[in-house]
Amino acid sequence: MSINLKTDRMKAKIDNGIGWMIFNNPSRHNALSLEMWQAMGDILEEYNDDKNVRVVIMRGDGGKSFVSGADISEFDNKRSNAEQRKEYGKVAGRGSMWLSKMSKPLIALIEGYCIGGGLATALSADIRFASPDSKFGIPAAKLGLGYEFEGLAKLSRVVGPSRARDIMFSARFFEAAEAKEMGLINFVEPRESIEQSCIEYAERISKNAPLTVAASKMAVNAWENGSVKSEVDLVKFHVDECFNSDDYKEGRAAFKEKRTPLFQGK
Repeated sequence: MSINLKTDRMKAKIDNGIGWMIFNNPSRHNALSLEMWQAMGDILEEYNDDKNVRVVIMRGDGGKSFVSGADISEFDNKRSNAEQRKEYGKVAGRGSMWLSKMSKPLIALIEGYCIGGGLATALSADIRFASPDSKFGIPAAKLGLGYEFEGLAKLSRVVGPSRARDIMFSARFFEAAEAKEMGLINFVEPRESIEQSCIEYAERISKNAPLTVAASKMAVNAWENGSVKSEVDLVKFHVDECFNSDDYKEGRAAFKEKRTPLFQGK
């Protein structure tokens, strides 16, 4: 796989069915620049279309941060007023769109700071792993900036409205234990084993039937979005696809023969 990225602040690689997306701006705690948003969209679009990719893991480089939010150093020349914000939003919006549109399971591997836009990025993941010393928060109220509806709606669905109010009103930071207690994190793993634990979990997913996994993700997303009829109908179509697939035949045959199934995603 070769993705023509216009920045070295994002990395992409495929290993054993896992697509890796790595935020590579450690000197700024992996703060998201505009070019990183552009590359994020390019990487996720490629992975979404690549049949060799069964699951995607995103992480921050350097071990000190997942993503620490937007790169504030760009605010004066790229995001200083409402008009610039619209232009910035067009590029960042494509990256955000692919985070939410990705049909394959998306896992966030979080070490260190996961702040502001970083937390919003992590919330787009289906599953979240974090090291015990990870720190979370949305300091929008300390900067005076507005927070988009979609991000707050997602946060509220994950942790509940009361917790979302606390996070936004106080702008406080909190650690992984509290994040797990409120449902923000699925798994807390020691730093020395978090990468391997995440890989093993991703490999478990990659061995399952891709059509079933995709239909399941679609169904949960449809419920989160309010069970809009068009989305529910699309879920029903993909569920029927599962029952008509070669993978369903393979799953039944493997069960009868007491062997591990080899799913092809068709």
